[in-house]
Amino acid sequence: MLLSPLSNRAYRHLFTAQVVALIGTGLTTVALSLLAYQLAGDKAGMALGIALALKMVAYVGIAPVVGGLAHRLPRRGLLVCLDLLRAGCVLCLPLVDALWQVYLLIFLLNACSAGFTPVFQATIPDVLPDEDDYTQALSLSRLAYDLESLLSPLLAAGALAVMSYHGLFTVNAVAFVASALLVVSVRLPAAAPVDRPRGIFGSILFGLHVYWHTPRLRAVFALSWSIAAASSTVIVNTVLIARQQFGLGDSGVALFYAMAGGGSMAAALLLPRLLPDDSRDRSVMSLGCALLATGLLLSWGGLHWLPLALLGWAVIGVGLSMAQTPIGRLLRRSCHAGDRPALFSAQFALSHGCWLVCYPLAGTLAAYGGLALTLPVMAGIAVVGMVVAGLVWPSPDHADLPHHHAAEDHDHLHSHGDDHHSHQHQPDVAGMHSHPHSHAAHQHRHPYVIDRHHQDWPG
Repeated sequence: MLLSPLSNRAYRHLFTAQVVALIGTGLTTVALSLLAYQLAGDKAGMALGIALALKMVAYVGIAPVVGGLAHRLPRRGLLVCLDLLRAGCVLCLPLVDALWQVYLLIFLLNACSAGFTPVFQATIPDVLPDEDDYTQALSLSRLAYDLESLLSPLLAAGALAVMSYHGLFTVNAVAFVASALLVVSVRLPAAAPVDRPRGIFGSILFGLHVYWHTPRLRAVFALSWSIAAASSTVIVNTVLIARQQFGLGDSGVALFYAMAGGGSMAAALLLPRLLPDDSRDRSVMSLGCALLATGLLLSWGGLHWLPLALLGWAVIGVGLSMAQTPIGRLLRRSCHAGDRPALFSAQFALSHGCWLVCYPLAGTLAAYGGLALTLPVMAGIAVVGMVVAGLVWPSPDHADLPHHHAAEDHDHLHSHGDDHHSHQHQPDVAGMHSHPHSHAAHQHRHPYVIDRHHQDWPG
């Protein structure tokens, strides 16, 4: 049952924190556009574009740093501090009187989000260790994002009827404080021990190293281009297709967004049934990307027929949910528990790097070539991403892989509970410990992930 993870108190509080913060962020998105108009006038679009570009730069540049070093900090304290810093940044926005101040605060705000979001996402598998519960939690998260995108403009419109847009920033700050309080209210599972190369730079780059040396995650990066191509087209060009192409008003714009959001939510509700185990992740995500390309092409073919264009947006929504939701499962099975923040942060940074390219591409193509050029080009990117992913993702994608270790002398965390750490020393030590020791050459088989002792994928 989709709501079963909510029976877990810790997850229920964390999910509520996510929803509250998402709603607050959605209100700030609306308020930010109004602030940009006040400060920049007819150049507000350019100012807002710069602010959003800075958001993506913060995501790409900051996420690996925080994720790589997160294991050195208390997890709950880190999340709470980042929430409070986000609240402080938002509270400062009504006080600005120059665009450079807006740009600085937007960068700082999203630098905090770049640290908070992947660490938060990496915490959920520890709270919900059961595979089915975690899959349902991923679907709930997808639903939360879709509902926020649909409801935030309506909530903002209602709020603006009784307050100025500056009040929306205050509401968002309150939302971040509420999120921090909800995180404080639960006891998070103890973080798993980390064994990785020493040094700050080694820690920062570790998640990217694991990501790039894991074939299924290289496939996820290729699929991220498909996802970015389709989602950026929807976000950037919905207003254009509704108003310019079909001559619709605000309600028409909302209808297109509702079709995409409704398709995504419908797929999210069905995904727990489509993903009973991780053997279907590859096929479901590939089908999702195929639907992304199909939806873009349907809308291209429907540029002069509204029902077909709307159908295309709905198909894109279904594809986005199918392609994105299983990613958390793949990240979880591709690393040790202690390395999840680093790997989730690497995915966060790389996927937003794709959006950083596709957002301006979708807008530029539409400005100079129109939707008749934009839709097939973005569909082509979606197809290329899907094809590349199919080539680099092993099928079948076995977890247990046979591999060979050469003889070596080294020092790392270990216990004496396995066949290659059965040595003796004085005094004898139980549990995890570290000291120099030797390994004879050996070959064995186990669930394979990239780590300090497995630097390359077998074969």
